[in-house]
Amino acid sequence: MASVKELQTSQEFQDLLSQSGNKLVVVDFFATWCGPCHMIAPFFAQISAKYPHVQFAKVDVDRLRDVASSCKVTAMPTFQFFKSGQKVAELKGASAGQIEQLVKQHQGETASGSDGVSSNSGSKNNYGINGHSDLTDYITPNQMDALNQNEENNVKNVFKSNDAFLESDVDEQLIITVPFSQPVKIHSIKLKAKNIAQAPKTIKIYTNRQTLGFDDADSVKETQTIELEPKDFEEDAVINLRFVKFQNINSLVLFVQDNQEDEETTQIQQLIFIGSPIEATNMGNLKKGDEEN
Repeated sequence: MASVKELQTSQEFQDLLSQSGNKLVVVDFFATWCGPCHMIAPFFAQISAKYPHVQFAKVDVDRLRDVASSCKVTAMPTFQFFKSGQKVAELKGASAGQIEQLVKQHQGETASGSDGVSSNSGSKNNYGINGHSDLTDYITPNQMDALNQNEENNVKNVFKSNDAFLESDVDEQLIITVPFSQPVKIHSIKLKAKNIAQAPKTIKIYTNRQTLGFDDADSVKETQTIELEPKDFEEDAVINLRFVKFQNINSLVLFVQDNQEDEETTQIQQLIFIGSPIEATNMGNLKKGDEEN
């Protein structure tokens, strides 16, 4: 599950506020053309892992104009803080320090101490892998693609935390291209499937390739092949990669060769990459950007 959820509809926004109870909800109103929005995004993803008891979400102001208008958003990025459905704070601009200060101020009591850092090293944000977390927020959605995908059940579904899924079309094979917004290290993969019979069995992974065709899959050497069993799709299962080969990754291509029970089509409900952004720990650029804004 992604640490930061990008809201797709105004109803999702309303549901988030109405169903959050007394939890703090932090919403990042951003635009794809906004430079400071891209600059602060890695920090926003980091802080969501640091404060797992706080709900973090993003709203594309061009996609959800009605939400941005009702919230009186006039500059990007704008961060709004809600509790019990009511706005308790607002911050305009890409200030990492002020975002965290407001989270600390409004988070309320936590079981993990005043800084809000959970003591549970096996939280859903890092899947029990210390030093790494969900990389979904570093994926570039508009550049994702999948060959032989069903148009209705397409690749964008695998990065959502709902019942949607990706399904192949004319046979069981899929080629999934996943671009990242900045270089990352990838430690492991987590896969979810609704129907184990149609879940992937053999996946070949190619690093730093922008494209790959089915004809190329046999002639191009993969970085790693993983063979999956039904137990690999259990709730607490993760598939470790050869970490040394996934140290500076800008994009991945996954060739799903077959599925568990030779079904006609393959389905993937969720695909999660666990790792860390290479530049995310360098906050100097963020601070410099704060001074320039």
